Amino acid sequence: MHISDIKIRKFFDEGPMKAVVSVTLDDCLAVHDIKVIYARERYFIVMPSRKNPDGTYRDIVHPINSDFRAELERAVIDAYHVQLVAAEHDAEYESDDTLIV
Repeated sequence: MHISDIKIRKFFDEGPMKAVVSVTLDDCLAVHDIKVIYARERYFIVMPSRKNPDGTYRDIVHPINSDFRAELERAVIDAYHVQLVAAEHDAEYESDDTLIV
């Protein structure tokens, strides 16, 4: 399975959740609402889930094997870092009010 595209939908500054991500697989299937979490000194992803009537959560979609989960997690976290740096660079550029003539 090929990860065709990764889009960071939203960044968060506060709390352990750092981003919400959409991933496209094989240019055929989109998975939305994957969360990037930073806790216990490391980044990891949490797959989309729903709350059951008993208060527990169940993944709606998830990797079947640990190799693909590791590949997906690595790709999502790498894309998060790349887009975070780009967003910070854009914010610095927009806040720079120095005029160079």
